[in-house]
Amino acid sequence: MAKFDIREVFQPKLFELIKNRSYSKKLFFQDLIAGIIIGIVAIPLAIAFGIASGVSPQQGLITAIIGGFIVSFLGGSNFQIGGPTGAFIVIIAGIIAEFGIPGLIIATVLAGVILILIGVLKLGDFIKFMPYPILVGFTSGIAVVIFSTQIKDFFGLTSIDGSPLMVPSEFLDKWVVYFQNFSTINIWATLIAVITLVIAFTWQKVTKKIPGSLIAIILCTVLALVLKNQFNIEVATIGNKYPELSGGSPLPSPVVPQITIKSIRLLLSPAFTIAMLCAIESLMSAMVADGVTGKKHHSNTELIGQGVANVIVPFFGGIPVTGAIARTMTNINNGGKTPVAGIVHAVFLLLIYLFLMPLAAYIPFACLAGILVFVAYNMSEWRSFRAILKDPISDVLVLLVTFFLTVIFDLTIAIQIGLLIAAVLFIKRVMDTSGITVIENEIKRTEDQESQDIKIEQIPEKIEIFEIDGPFFFGIANTFDEISYETKSKPKVRIIRMRKVPFIDSTGLKNLASLCSKSKKEKIHVILSGVSPEVHETLIKSGFLKYLDDEFIFDHISKALDKANEIIAK
Repeated sequence: MAKFDIREVFQPKLFELIKNRSYSKKLFFQDLIAGIIIGIVAIPLAIAFGIASGVSPQQGLITAIIGGFIVSFLGGSNFQIGGPTGAFIVIIAGIIAEFGIPGLIIATVLAGVILILIGVLKLGDFIKFMPYPILVGFTSGIAVVIFSTQIKDFFGLTSIDGSPLMVPSEFLDKWVVYFQNFSTINIWATLIAVITLVIAFTWQKVTKKIPGSLIAIILCTVLALVLKNQFNIEVATIGNKYPELSGGSPLPSPVVPQITIKSIRLLLSPAFTIAMLCAIESLMSAMVADGVTGKKHHSNTELIGQGVANVIVPFFGGIPVTGAIARTMTNINNGGKTPVAGIVHAVFLLLIYLFLMPLAAYIPFACLAGILVFVAYNMSEWRSFRAILKDPISDVLVLLVTFFLTVIFDLTIAIQIGLLIAAVLFIKRVMDTSGITVIENEIKRTEDQESQDIKIEQIPEKIEIFEIDGPFFFGIANTFDEISYETKSKPKVRIIRMRKVPFIDSTGLKNLASLCSKSKKEKIHVILSGVSPEVHETLIKSGFLKYLDDEFIFDHISKALDKANEIIAK
């Protein structure tokens, strides 16, 4: 048995850079500028994602600091920027509502362990092949859910009696409450949210170096202060809910919740959802970066790095970490070349956290709601959604099922059923391109594998030839029984041509063994032809040779036909 070598699956890009000694002052200056710009972009997003997820703004920034550092330090991409993203808002809020912060810590750690295992088992490449309708379905669904969670703060809604509005977690119930209390709309909060949206959508026409969301936060915070101090108009701010911000933000101490078998069992399902969402989003982000730069990331290393980040971050109060496509593209567009840019971004955020966090207390909630509505719009992929509706009905069905499951039920169910649908679709497509046929009357024959001379000869009446086209797995294994039943002739020799079989699974082996046993009772000789070395090794290891001697297994049809003629002659 070959020994496991961690270097086969864990090759951090930063370590390669150090090993090759290919770093220079010029590269560092480029990474430094890019890292600072990414940090500026990340500030409002980290705060907004933290609050929207049901945790504090400090926890959002801690996630970007520690998670961003680890992802760049241990990741498999030169450009990936890690941190909190909008995709996790729904699942995090649901976990906190049901299990509290200790439950979120356990679920995130479990997700990190799952990600590490996926990387170690070299499954990273398979994650990237999620069917496109499923990706668009739950991404669009998440966008709709994020949008629906921001309506209260966007319009400054309260209960009719003036008390804070309690919003249900269920999507439909949420909108019922909004409509019942829409008469309490705060025109000033709505104005701030609209201004934020306008700036977010138009600022990139001014410059792409500084994000519109940061400009919106600065302007809207100043506007909220003016309204309060000059006109005595109160608009809800972060400081109203998190008064401790005004005293600064010391670095949090590690917190370890009580982890039991029961808590692991309860939280394993949401942990799996976090892991799958993280894997999909991170690898998609890395693939987009590869396409733009022409570089190549290490999928399994990236997942291990993401896993380590998600194991460590929650103990310091952070939320799930993943690769962020927008921040990764910001890195590339501003000249970042190596993982050092991501590390600089984490250090820059740490300085903001230590020295400027009290200023976050003055940010209006309506401004953050506007930023998240903008994020939801960018996530919605409405153009892709509309385009898929014109595709074959199977893709449309997958898209709509995933979308509505995400919106009406929850992301955990959507991802689990989405993965199930993906597996079923894969099996169906393999079955559509695979099959077993009976070759009748004549066959093309070469004298040996290297020969280019092909001659067509008649198949003797006493020889029956089956050809397996594609993988011989459980999806088509029973086809033998159907074809054998339909075939009325009783041959002396039955040749199974396997030249197009890349692999055979246990169901295929069982079915093939059953065919050999049945043929033996009917006094029909079975011969296998075109058996590849890989399939031949599988036959040997499975014990198949007790059903059919090795002398009846050939790598080419010519040898199999010669053996068949020899049997008939006897």
